[in-house]
Amino acid sequence: MVTADVGPLEGLLHYLKSDRGFDFTGYKRPSLERRIAKRMHEVRCESFGDYHDFLEVHPDEFTALFNTILINVTSFFRDGPTWEGLRALLPSLLEEGGDNRPVRVWSAGCASGEEAYTLAILLAEALGVRAFQRRVKIYGTDVDDDALELARAGRYTARDVQSMPEDLRSKYFLADGPGFVFRRDLRRNLIFGRHDMIKDAPISRLDLLACRNVLMYFNSEVQGRIIDSFNFALRDDGLLVLGRAETLLGNQHGFEAVDVKRRIFARPRRLPSAHPTAARRSFDMEDEAVTVPGSEGPLSALVEGGPYAQLLVGREGRLVLANARARALFSIGRRDVDRPLADLEVAYRPVELRSEVERVLGDRQSVVLRDVARASGPRVDFFDVTFTPVLDGAGEVTAVSVWFQDVSRVRELQDELERTQVDLQTAYEELQSTNEELETMNEELHSTNEELKTTNEELQSTNEELETMNEELHSTNDELHAINDELQARSDELNELNAFLEAILSSVRGVVVVVDQEVLVRMWNQRAEDVWGLRSDEVRGKNLLNLDMGLPTDTLRTPIQQCLGGRAPRSSVVVNGRDRLGRDLVCEVTCSPLTGAGGVVSGVILMIEAQAQDEV
Repeated sequence: MVTADVGPLEGLLHYLKSDRGFDFTGYKRPSLERRIAKRMHEVRCESFGDYHDFLEVHPDEFTALFNTILINVTSFFRDGPTWEGLRALLPSLLEEGGDNRPVRVWSAGCASGEEAYTLAILLAEALGVRAFQRRVKIYGTDVDDDALELARAGRYTARDVQSMPEDLRSKYFLADGPGFVFRRDLRRNLIFGRHDMIKDAPISRLDLLACRNVLMYFNSEVQGRIIDSFNFALRDDGLLVLGRAETLLGNQHGFEAVDVKRRIFARPRRLPSAHPTAARRSFDMEDEAVTVPGSEGPLSALVEGGPYAQLLVGREGRLVLANARARALFSIGRRDVDRPLADLEVAYRPVELRSEVERVLGDRQSVVLRDVARASGPRVDFFDVTFTPVLDGAGEVTAVSVWFQDVSRVRELQDELERTQVDLQTAYEELQSTNEELETMNEELHSTNEELKTTNEELQSTNEELETMNEELHSTNDELHAINDELQARSDELNELNAFLEAILSSVRGVVVVVDQEVLVRMWNQRAEDVWGLRSDEVRGKNLLNLDMGLPTDTLRTPIQQCLGGRAPRSSVVVNGRDRLGRDLVCEVTCSPLTGAGGVVSGVILMIEAQAQDEV
């Protein structure tokens, strides 16, 4: 049940979802209101509540409503530049993985199938028909079951395929009565089915996904969920094709722009996670012991000119060796060699050496001290100090080698890098703030553009409906013209027939009167007008027996009734009368039945011969 605080439109949407399983709650409200209002106007409903009640009473209205909301405006190769851009990208997409790798394509929101068949034609042109049949599988989905039925049939009118190049139409479609049908041998590679992008799981392992002019009907939250599902559905380097009214901003949802103008995007290859970098080493043998042959002394010749300051301390804690850089750095003289390390300044500046030497002698493991500071006037130098055990030929520790690697420059660079990073971070935050403002403005412009595109789609749909109605009206008008021409022809025939009858009756010297079964006058010739002074338009449709015409009509009642009853084929009677000038007349009246189709008597013809009495 819908709660009371839900508005009429939301209540209607929840009703559609619960009763028919169509979830339009994620659609943009302005577009939904326009589409539903269009249908409400057609069924003469004033409010959403009234339309809700109308749907409950008229279940067949659901189909008309869904067809109105789901604007199935599509065509083959719609938006030509998009297909040209995709055509250029197909070779590299299809070559990856070899000639036998299956190619999976999804046309989401395919409506009546034109887009899915367009994709099939592009792929068949790029691969060749045989490779297409062997490798390609195209999935066309929509929520409109009626549209899917049309897509499955693959049958289209001449008007539907007129936007397709003639060479492609003749190659991929066969004439079928007044329309065209897609080739059956290639139709097997297309699968059409119902799929709701909002709630159904996406098709996976796709090379190409086309969803054009569908997302613009959803709000931003639903759009985001759908695009995330598209990212999951596509394989590495797979392509996503959107409609003109849709786009992805920046690296939104993990997609990269391939051709923004044509709305083609790619899902970049997923790289493995980077492993943490190893700790910095001062030299290559940091964890190795220096082995000295038992018959030789310390290798002073090798370390004297070394790049780092180096000391060699014996087991007894005496300084055995100090190379040139160590002597210069720590002010060690040659007479300091063989002195106890504790007597030298270097033993505790820049770091306490004796404890570390004793640890190395005991543990037989190397020790590294990082970023040891040494002040020299206003300058502060930094060293990495490495303590390494020195072994004799028997594997016994005879001394400890102490290396001082000057990392001051590295430290300076690190500090400078940190300052630069802070500056960059500050600048980045400012740029990010500016970018967010620009993105907000862009989102607003994008939303406005989507609304305009949606309105355009609706106008195009309405225009197509009007064109269809116009064609129907033209056809009806042609039929009416034909009927009118036929009626005119019949009218002309009747006019000719009436003129012919008038001519005959006018040429008859006697009085001729024709009455129907109700004895109403249907014919009154010119002679009758001359004798009794009554015009034809005065007597037509009036009862002959009730006319004041100087003729005793009561005497005619019996012969007229006999003729109408079929009892007498013809009868005559002589009566006295008076013409319009008051002259006495002797009238011989002959009554004959007027026989129609099937011998049915439909009236009586009266022939009256009138003579003045003085002429008789």
